[in-house]
Amino acid sequence: MSHIVTVQEAVTAFEEWLEPTAAELDAIDAEMPVILADIELLDAHIVTLDRTPTELDERRLRRARRRALAARLELTNRGITVAGVGA
Repeated sequence: MSHIVTVQEAVTAFEEWLEPTAAELDAIDAEMPVILADIELLDAHIVTLDRTPTELDERRLRRARRRALAARLELTNRGITVAGVGA
């Protein structure tokens, strides 16, 4: 019979590295308008999953797509590069 051994010490040894760095938090803050626009677009898609989209649904989808694209364009035009974050 093999015994199960806890690895708590091995896991908590890297606990400080599990928290996001200040640079990562700044990158998230910079991308927050894009994240919120994508959430709005996803919500608009979810509403139309189980029914035929009405004219109002189609307008909501178009508006959400435009907001998502505008947010991405804004972020791209700012040209924010954060050292050590992303690819």
